[in-house]
Amino acid sequence: MKQLVNPILPGFYPDPSILRVEDDFYMITSTFSYYPGIPVFHSRDLRHWEQIGHVLDRPSQIPLDWRNISWGIYAPTLRFHNGLYYMITTNIGGGDNFVCTAEHPAGPWSEPHWIANAPGIDPTLFWDDDGACYMMATGHDEKGQGIWMSRFDDEKFCIVGERRIVWHGAMQNPWAPEAPHVYKKDGWYYLMIAEGGTEHYHSVNIARCKDIMGDYTGYQGNPIVTHRHLGDSYAICNVGHADLVQLKDGSWYMVLLGSRTYGGYHKNMGRETFIAPVDWSGDWPVVSPGTGRIEWTYPAPELPDFYVEKKDEDDFTSMVWNTLGTPVNHEYRVDGEKLYIRCQAKGVVPPVEAPQEPLPNGALGFYGRRQQHMHFSASVTATLPELPSATCGMTILQHDFAQIRIEMLHGEKGVTVRAVKQYMTGQWSTPDWRRVVEIKGETVIADATARLEILADGQEHHLICNGEEVAVINGGFLGSESCGGFVGAYIGCFASGNGVESNEEACFVNFSYKGIEEAL
Repeated sequence: MKQLVNPILPGFYPDPSILRVEDDFYMITSTFSYYPGIPVFHSRDLRHWEQIGHVLDRPSQIPLDWRNISWGIYAPTLRFHNGLYYMITTNIGGGDNFVCTAEHPAGPWSEPHWIANAPGIDPTLFWDDDGACYMMATGHDEKGQGIWMSRFDDEKFCIVGERRIVWHGAMQNPWAPEAPHVYKKDGWYYLMIAEGGTEHYHSVNIARCKDIMGDYTGYQGNPIVTHRHLGDSYAICNVGHADLVQLKDGSWYMVLLGSRTYGGYHKNMGRETFIAPVDWSGDWPVVSPGTGRIEWTYPAPELPDFYVEKKDEDDFTSMVWNTLGTPVNHEYRVDGEKLYIRCQAKGVVPPVEAPQEPLPNGALGFYGRRQQHMHFSASVTATLPELPSATCGMTILQHDFAQIRIEMLHGEKGVTVRAVKQYMTGQWSTPDWRRVVEIKGETVIADATARLEILADGQEHHLICNGEEVAVINGGFLGSESCGGFVGAYIGCFASGNGVESNEEACFVNFSYKGIEEAL
């Protein structure tokens, strides 16, 4: 039997938005400060997804800020109307809400159309049967937090008329009502939102109204999805922030974010994209009928198979690769099968106590891809440049204060390879908060080129140079519950001049990422 296997997008792919156009499904997710921004995925069977592009793939579109990894692009929505694809999202840290359009979801996408007088996050669009367009996002009034709605001009990209709060949420004291989406069914307008924050207390709630701009009445059976009652030991947590799609046969499915925990209550890969069937034969949608929770597998709908090729070896040109911040200063280049990263004065994700204006130009000396498996092997051949202050290597990166690195540098006895654990102690922004850098092991090698590997067996990370183990580091501190923020772990290559700005480059070749599929 064909199965839907969760997560359908493993790794840091949160806040999914989905649509169907004839036989094709398209989906996008948040990317925060990583560039290119907003990956676009395509499928025809809901089981296999192929990335076909990015919405934000040109420096002219938007400057993404590396100073706070959890700033940038929040919760995009993808919609289709009259032959045109619309993406609406928020850029935290600069510019607020904007729309990009394209004739095909693979792109090219337009420059951003910035929306004036439209505050809040998680914006969405809805077209009614008469062609009228509406915009929603988060807001508040005298009663507290809620979801505002307004008419929207989809040609001039501006709101029309007043914004009004149409629902404050299902909870008595709602926390973080967000992620609004509207669906029209059987003469009713249904407003679905997330509540409880995007961590353990996350949930999906729904309300409806006969008047799209009216006051929405919540479903007595809310929440329609949550795992907060299942405790810390349940292996899928944080479920929420959902979107719905209807198949040609009339059946419904929900995509939503969730996190896999492993090695304790640790969520290194951040928020991932899951899927569940929905029974909407009655007045209200029933998610994951029979269990009411998001399962690892479901019977797949009867759709033609959609084949997607997967490769372990990578020449650094595939769409999985990202930088931190928008590259404009020749921070890296790909020449044939080789990746070159320039040695900037900045370190790999340098510490930033508080973002300062003006926005620093460019990206960091980091080129990475998402961690997608609990058990994996990642390796690359790296060459250290002659610059005396240079370092280069591989890192698993969650934040500037949450990294595991195997790095090369010039030492007193020659080229040294060392294993580094970088973490924080205390509570963020309190007097006892500080960064800690620990050298967990080191070795001296014969020349400036080495094969570096990180072998992850759950939370145990084996750091290896030329086949010899340098150290083992437990990675539980890489989870978002430890270091905060909204992103997941990346693994990739880095180089730095460590205070010296230089045009010298570290060279990387033959990168490999091999995931070991977890037993269901």
